[in-house]
Amino acid sequence: MKVLFLCALLFSTALSYGQQDSLLVRRERELAEYLNLLRKATNDAEKEAANQVFKDYLLETIQMGGAFDYPFAQLKTMGSIQSPDRVFRLFNWNVEQDDESNKYYCFILHQDERRNTKKIIELVDNSALLPARPDDILGEDMWYGALYYKIIPVEKSGKTYYTLLGWDGNTNTSNIKLVDALYFAGAHVKLGSPIFKMKDGIYKRVFFEHSERSVMSLNYDFQRQRIIFDHLSPESPGMEGFYEYYVPDMSYDAMQFVNNKWLLVEDVIGVNSKDPKKITISYINESTGEVEEKSVKNTWIDPSNSGSPAGGNQHVATLPSEPIVAEEPEKKPDELVFPAVKSQKKPKEEFSTYPYSDIKKRRKKRK
Repeated sequence: MKVLFLCALLFSTALSYGQQDSLLVRRERELAEYLNLLRKATNDAEKEAANQVFKDYLLETIQMGGAFDYPFAQLKTMGSIQSPDRVFRLFNWNVEQDDESNKYYCFILHQDERRNTKKIIELVDNSALLPARPDDILGEDMWYGALYYKIIPVEKSGKTYYTLLGWDGNTNTSNIKLVDALYFAGAHVKLGSPIFKMKDGIYKRVFFEHSERSVMSLNYDFQRQRIIFDHLSPESPGMEGFYEYYVPDMSYDAMQFVNNKWLLVEDVIGVNSKDPKKITISYINESTGEVEEKSVKNTWIDPSNSGSPAGGNQHVATLPSEPIVAEEPEKKPDELVFPAVKSQKKPKEEFSTYPYSDIKKRRKKRK
């Protein structure tokens, strides 16, 4: 009897999860259509209307069971990342305006696994009411607006602060990369904390503004437990202070979390992470025609090896100091020309030498 009851319970649980998952699949497909309509909108009024539809439907969807772990992979122009400790998940997107500025939107799905509760907090972009680089602790209703792509939890005095790496399109002449701190205060979210010790003082968040024509790298080096980023300099000394002319200067700085603060470390050496022992490669299955993946050893293949895919062919590069000698094709005996005898026959041209305008005239005559 107990066995039958357990089987029935497992079956009903699996059926419930299956129904939830299929419902999320349908919802995701509809959300992708709404998001596509938003991206196709041609003016601010159309974008506002399309965004409201997408936003309302997304809010309904992420309140459903299973939404916290559902990938939402079809929503390719909306960012969604989880905190490593699974405390919250961000749903984050932007809408570019006619004047090339951006409006940002973000839902935070916060779950308490111990109490089996969850709540949704919306970050409201009120950047128009804030300074260009706010250095206050902000609430969810006074958000400066950004797209976040990395969450790094750190502990300070027994409390978890989530370091956020983000991007802001700013203006049509400059972009911004930023580092901020997020923490929970009861049912609310706070942004900013005095944990960033830079060269000229302690900040609650850090902004890096640079030229829109350049790309700044700002990432987390997990192996060395540091935030590493490009050092920015003006294109010329006379441009100092005009951040739309700041670009990476091929040197790197970092932030290391020491004694409850992110400390600036200048002029670090940027190195790649250690290569994994195995890597995942994609290939086409010849029997099915489908793209599949498999794990293989991460080993270097010598192209001169006879067993390599190149078949052991060796390539010898020509050094800049060496003259380039073109090999003449081997001539057949009847094509040989002796020095005393020169052929008067005009060589046949392989390609047409008619100018393009003449070709057009000839085509017209045919008609």
